[in-house]
Amino acid sequence: MKEKSKGFFGEFREFIMRGNVMDMAVGVIIGAAFQAIISSLVDDIIMPVISLLTGGLDFSNLFISLDGSEYATLDAAKEAGAATLNYGVFITAVVNFILMALVIFILVRSINRMNDKLSNKVHEPKEEAAPTEKECPYCLSKIPVGATRCAHCTSQLP
Repeated sequence: MKEKSKGFFGEFREFIMRGNVMDMAVGVIIGAAFQAIISSLVDDIIMPVISLLTGGLDFSNLFISLDGSEYATLDAAKEAGAATLNYGVFITAVVNFILMALVIFILVRSINRMNDKLSNKVHEPKEEAAPTEKECPYCLSKIPVGATRCAHCTSQLP
């Protein structure tokens, strides 16, 4: 008897309901919220401090106008319709990424350490299995541990 096909929507529903797909969806949602927090940290706290340390340099206004004209700010260049290379925005994005990776590393590291402490993982040395073979003292061949005579040289074993 032929099994009835689930159809496209049945297969799609089965795919969506898998645990790893749902976990991934939750991770993406939390990651997006986390990204907003990191972006705020970079834009509102770290970049102003870097700007203060570099003498008031505003990274968001670092750009090259591709039409050859000079503009005071990036907004002025955009209003004029000039094409710009916004390397300051790129620097901010790189700092944002590095901070996001650092925070995630610290978070995962802390969770792993906490899990190790909570589970009281004791790294006990593994017991070695009893040897099943020994060496014949006469011919140096490998023989079973319980042997009383060597199968290779037929010597009587001590």
